Amino acid sequence: MVAVRERTERKRGLGVDVLTAAQQRIAVTFDTFRHVYFSGPSGKDSGAMMHLVCLEARKRGRKVGALFLDLEGQYKLTIEHVREMFALYADVIETYWLAIPIHLRNAVSMMEPHWIAWDPARMVDWIRPQPPEAITDWKRFPWYRPPWTDARTGSRTAMEFEEIIDLFGDWYSGGGAVACFVGIRSDESLNRWRAIASRRKQRFNNFPWTTWKGNAVFNAYPIYDWTTEDVWTYYGRTGLPYNRLYDLMHQAGVRLHNQRICQPYGDDQRRGLKLFSVIEPETWSRVVSRVEGANMGALYCGKRGNILGNGKVSLPPGHTWQSYTMFLLDSLPKVEQEHYKDKIATFVQWWREKRGVELVDEGDPKHESARKVPSWRRVCKVILKNDHLCKGLSFTQQTSTPTAYEKYRKIMRRRRALWGIFSE
Repeated sequence: MVAVRERTERKRGLGVDVLTAAQQRIAVTFDTFRHVYFSGPSGKDSGAMMHLVCLEARKRGRKVGALFLDLEGQYKLTIEHVREMFALYADVIETYWLAIPIHLRNAVSMMEPHWIAWDPARMVDWIRPQPPEAITDWKRFPWYRPPWTDARTGSRTAMEFEEIIDLFGDWYSGGGAVACFVGIRSDESLNRWRAIASRRKQRFNNFPWTTWKGNAVFNAYPIYDWTTEDVWTYYGRTGLPYNRLYDLMHQAGVRLHNQRICQPYGDDQRRGLKLFSVIEPETWSRVVSRVEGANMGALYCGKRGNILGNGKVSLPPGHTWQSYTMFLLDSLPKVEQEHYKDKIATFVQWWREKRGVELVDEGDPKHESARKVPSWRRVCKVILKNDHLCKGLSFTQQTSTPTAYEKYRKIMRRRRALWGIFSE
């Protein structure tokens, strides 16, 4: 394992390896907090972290909470691994395996951009039965809101994944300070690096591997500076169990750094959707009938062209990129149409105010890729890609609670009218 480097503007070695550093961070957390829990352990990172946390808890004779949000549309191998891990550390964990309705992103369909795992209204279509060891009665949690019909759209919705995570932490704290161990690593993605590296976020005792989540909840990232190679070195040297799904991914030719285990219908995860039909065909047949667009995503997420906007896209005859964008917007469901209009309006106005320029129809492809030129071709590709977050227009993840989103929609209606962009 490589030498650990704490987070600074420049990486700085501390003279210890990453395993020792992670163990020290976990020990400090146990020393400081009366209540601790972790989220996982479906993947290799959360699994390695769970081993470290539970071994420390066993050494101290402590109990630690174990939160696992079951997303219904997951590999059987992942569920078997979770069972194995919970059985291995049954003496030191308080298990919270939740199989309750969760509102999730579906990046393989514009007609149904979200779906609800464990939706009681779709019980006949569930991909698999609720696990017998899981908590399925949401009434155990006073903070949980059961699925409801959105008055604005008329569609069914439910609590978001992130919202459940946050409220569970507040509830588990019992009114006191609590630490949640999270097994993310900063070199996995820019968003994960930002989650840890942002200096605007409050930390516990100024530890660079912690962030304050609100109320009495702090997140601790004990393996944030591990590489993928560090994780597999840990499993190789200890012989501890890991999710065997990674072995099948390796056999299927998936590169080491591209192997991900999470709900496979997200904006980034959909690229590996085709593996479902290869690795677990019996599960895949249920997925296709349960999640709108799953089969289309498996067929085309890895292909280039206009179907999902990957790579080079072509302009249909008789269209400009601006007119093609308007055509695509008109083809979307009303809710999605308004969502993209809000983002596009903000994008247009930012370039007007900050740079004093209007969108061109198309620019130099290299400059567009570097996000140096505002063009309608960039906007068009965002819609083709079903890029709900509009990352291609430099947007990032927003607060996704129903209350926050409705407030955002009201603000955007006023702004669009003021700017004269997509004004109603």
